[in-house]
Amino acid sequence: MKVVSKLPPPSIDMSLLLTEAQRRESRLIDRLRSLVEIESPSSDKEAVDRALTSFAEWAQAAGGTIRRHKHRQYGDSLEVRFSGSSSREKPILLLGHLDTVWDHGTIVHMPWRATKYIIAGPGVLDMKSGVMMALTAVEMLQDLHLLHRPVIILLHGDEEIGSPASRKVTEAVASRCSSVYVLEPAQGDEGAYKTARKAVGMYRLAVHGTAAHSGVDFERGHSAIIELARQIETLSDFTDLSRGITVNPGLIGGGTRSNVIAAEAWAEIDVRLERQRDVTTLDRKFKKLRSQDKFCKLELTGGINRPPMERTTGTIALFRRAKELASRMNIELEEAATGGGSDGNFTSALGVPTLDGMGAVGSGAHAIHEHLQRKHIAPRLALLAAMLI
Repeated sequence: MKVVSKLPPPSIDMSLLLTEAQRRESRLIDRLRSLVEIESPSSDKEAVDRALTSFAEWAQAAGGTIRRHKHRQYGDSLEVRFSGSSSREKPILLLGHLDTVWDHGTIVHMPWRATKYIIAGPGVLDMKSGVMMALTAVEMLQDLHLLHRPVIILLHGDEEIGSPASRKVTEAVASRCSSVYVLEPAQGDEGAYKTARKAVGMYRLAVHGTAAHSGVDFERGHSAIIELARQIETLSDFTDLSRGITVNPGLIGGGTRSNVIAAEAWAEIDVRLERQRDVTTLDRKFKKLRSQDKFCKLELTGGINRPPMERTTGTIALFRRAKELASRMNIELEEAATGGGSDGNFTSALGVPTLDGMGAVGSGAHAIHEHLQRKHIAPRLALLAAMLI
């Protein structure tokens, strides 16, 4: 396990960082609006790439060295390296994404809105605000001559759909870093940092039966729907709340007409697990499923997409450092675990200390009321900058 540094020395002036963050808040918000109004659904590579290009221009103007990882089907990955005054230390990785769950046209009925208290718009919380916090924190430290260690900002265009193209990039870059800070939204209204995330999996169970007329040849049919129902009863027992394991057949389909015994049926099953040691055990259970009707055939695909981000000693050390720094601004920083996944799951599984939820504070991610709380922008920006010193 890699070791992170102990608590930072008292020389870190949090009041200076907070004042500087407050001074830069207006510019951060202006840039954030530009990013939000570049709609970037995961399904549209060109749109996501436009958002990445916009960010790349700002990062390059700030002195970042740009490397673009091209992906054929999905949005590209953007790697930006900032050299600190000390080249001996491993870099810190600031990890995020610019794709969103929102389709084109969402900005029309869910427009950018900034008031004294909140800022709203598609993707503003998850996670374009965190992306802008990352760049602004680096710029702050540069101007204050406090950027001593190298920093890499790594942004992807396919995180919301499971990171099919970018995972290898994340793992390759993170393996060269001392720690990873994930700029996903903080947890809850008080903005807890995330020190654990569940593994995420998706299985698809298809049943192939035999069609027949339900009135004329009922006994000749073998219903895929009935067999699927039996299988759902079985796999629902895989849930074990005491171990943080949930198995949810959230989407099902099958059949053609009510007077036809169904030849086909299927279910998509969401899986969440807290511990890596349970991943193999649960996967075995799925693969041991057998049809109760010998004339029906089961076809299982899918599996675990993201490993769990477990609460490791390295992550705990990072959180304690953040908590101590936050206390200097009279912020009582808490930690939380969540069932949702992020690219931080990949970096944590590599053994690199990873702290998540270091972005904006708000609510409504993936919902029409998505927004961030404006009062938290400057303090969280100052805290992020301090964590880079």
